[in-house]
Amino acid sequence: MVIFDKTVAGLSPATLERFLLRARRAAGLRGTVNVLVTGSPAMRSLNARFRRKPKATDVLSFPAGPAREGDPKPARGAGEIAISADIAARNSIRFGHSPAQEVKILALHGILHLAGYDHERDNGQMAEKEENLRHRLGLPAALIARTVADHRPSAAVRPNPRPRKKKQRKA
Repeated sequence: MVIFDKTVAGLSPATLERFLLRARRAAGLRGTVNVLVTGSPAMRSLNARFRRKPKATDVLSFPAGPAREGDPKPARGAGEIAISADIAARNSIRFGHSPAQEVKILALHGILHLAGYDHERDNGQMAEKEENLRHRLGLPAALIARTVADHRPSAAVRPNPRPRKKKQRKA
């Protein structure tokens, strides 16, 4: 199920549902995924409640636990994902693609978390998987790759970086 609390230009619930199905299959994730596309205030609240970080974030994943306490079988659903339409819109401008593509990038990232990947602890396995799936699904720059580039001291993340002109030395 997909719920839009906030609209995203060029993206309908049906379109996002179809993408989620393709992405789940590509990631090997079984079970349904529910997605909430909402604003930054709601994301700030969710992030504070579940991660104790009182700031808005772009995507949150909530893996499903067992269907009942003590039941070793997982629930029918794989989990839930919350996405900030506000942050997706800003990032789409920053990285030069549509807001709809940005929401799909964030959804893919969330799906990988639901599948058990953790980019903070897996020595690049999630980043590699995300990059491969991004290519397969026709998406622009992967979220982890952008984040890593963003945090390099000398990296300037721009959609189309211009080469710097070298100064000519006088002889």
